[in-house]
Amino acid sequence: MAKKLGVSRQTIIAIENDKYNPTLELAMRIALLLGQKVEDIFFLNESM
Repeated sequence: MAKKLGVSRQTIIAIENDKYNPTLELAMRIALLLGQKVEDIFFLNESM
């Protein structure tokens, strides 16, 4: 996945572990790769 998206494995791991918020472009590319909508994959923290 990281290779297809042009990012490091560490970036994907950080996203999965909620340690890094991807840019909008990366979030959209992840959603496209997975065949999902961005809003089905990423959620806003309600405490903001």
